[in-house]
Formats: sequence, C-alpha cells, structure tokens
Amino acid sequence: MTKSVLGIVGGSGVYDIEMDNARWERVESPWGEPSDEVRRGEIGELPVVFLPRHGRGHRVSPSHINYRANIDVMKRCGVTDLVSVSACGSFREELPPGTFVIVDQFIDRTFVRDKSFFGEGLVAHVSVADPVSPLLADAVEAAAKAEGIPHARGGTYLCMEGPQFSTVAESKLYRAWGCDVIGMTNMPEAKLAREAEICYATAAMVTDFDSWHPHHGAVDITSILNVMRANVSNAIRLVTRLAKDFPREHPPCPVHSDTALEYAIMTAPDKRDPELAAKLDAVAGRVLNR
Repeated sequence: MTKSVLGIVGGSGVYDIEMDNARWERVESPWGEPSDEVRRGEIGELPVVFLPRHGRGHRVSPSHINYRANIDVMKRCGVTDLVSVSACGSFREELPPGTFVIVDQFIDRTFVRDKSFFGEGLVAHVSVADPVSPLLADAVEAAAKAEGIPHARGGTYLCMEGPQFSTVAESKLYRAWGCDVIGMTNMPEAKLAREAEICYATAAMVTDFDSWHPHHGAVDITSILNVMRANVSNAIRLVTRLAKDFPREHPPCPVHSDTALEYAIMTAPDKRDPELAAKLDAVAGRVLNR
C-alpha cells in the first residue's frame, strides 16, 4: 500500500500548527505560481504538508488563487489525502457560527477560474459525483469528536465567485436549493484534487449566518473575523488530532478518488499534445507513463 501523506490547505493561523522538522519549501509547478511555499513536517511521524490557500498575509483573493498550481504542488509533495480547512457562511439555524461542517457535496457557481488540468490536445473526463472521499471525511469527523469540536457530518457547500458576499436574494435562493453552507474557495479545488487522484474532504468552519437571516442582518466582516479567530484554535486541534490518528498506510478510496484517471483520458496516445502531457507529469503521470 501507499504511504499516507496528509495535506492541509487553509488560512491564517492554521499554518502555525506544531510539527516536527517543520520547514518552508518552495515547490515549482508548470501551472504557474502557487499561493505560497509549502510548510512540511511530521506529526506523530506522519508526513504533513500545509499550503496557505491565500498566501501568508492573505494576499490572494478567492478568484485569483491559482488552484491548478496549488493542487499540482500538493501532488508533487506526495500528498495522498487533502483536507480543506475553510471559512463559510451558514444557511441553517442548526449550523451556527463555530460549527465545523464536514460537507459531502458541492455546487460550483464560480465562473472565472481554470477548472481542469486537461483541455485541447489531451482530453479527460473524471467523475465528481461523490466529490468527497468518505474514509477521509470519516477521519475528520472522528478527530472532531475526539476533540469535542462542534460539528455536523454531511451537507452541501455552495461555492460562489466572490469576493463580495451574497445579496439577500441570492442567499435566499441558495437556501431554497437545499444548500447548507456557502464559501468562495472549495471549487474548483475539489475537482482538481479528483483529477490529480488525491482524496479530498472539507472541514467548513461556520463564521456567520449568510445574509438570508432576518435577525443577523448583512454579513459583517468584523464579526466574521472575531469568529474566525475563535475557530483557529479548534482548527489546529482538529488537524493535530487528525494527523496523530491518521492511518500510516493509505487505504483504497471507496469512491475511487485515488484512481480517478484510470479510464478518464480520452485522447489517443498519438494525438496527445506533448507540451500539455509534460505539464501533467505529476497529476497524471501514473496513467500517461504506462
């Protein structure tokens, strides 16, 4: 079996987590500049790779994150399992600020982001029917339970473009669709992780009720930041416990996240664009090089 390498992508504060042999490293990607260097180390002898999604100091807006480079860098670091730790708004009274929602579905409402590693000259179609890897979500849930962190298992995350928050009409629409939380970062991140055959799960940290709520008013950035600071200590505890208890051998994924490209590439070998194939050396090398 493959040795597990746990990847974490998240925001300010989470990258202060204590790790043995912690060091920042620059990893080059043919897809351009990632958000930042990665912070590598070990927790309980498990290799852990952390990437600040917005860069240290929160320099990169959700719409301008180079998601392809970020996922490619994680793949080059050997990450087998990637956990997103990200802020979100809530559409449900029963999911108040401070709750960690371990989502299982996404609706992608973004429209200015590169959403695939594949394209003209090398076409592939992967399934994202079940975008979250259930064993990884199980491990995140177990860590939350062990640490006594308020959490909910399951739910739909709507990813909006941003950087502005929702209008009241939009918020009510998404709530009527059956969405549970809203954020700006997990798409196309989850899709690209699937293309890279990396198991993916999200711990969505509720910071506010979105603008639909009649008694909480419009989303206020000051209030959000206050809740986010309170969430950071829980996020660090969650990640630390997750790493300590994580299986050292990567088990096969029940929804085939780790073999998603097995039959996905449609372009005949003699018709493939060699430049694009070269850029896919990390993401798709397992299937392209055989």
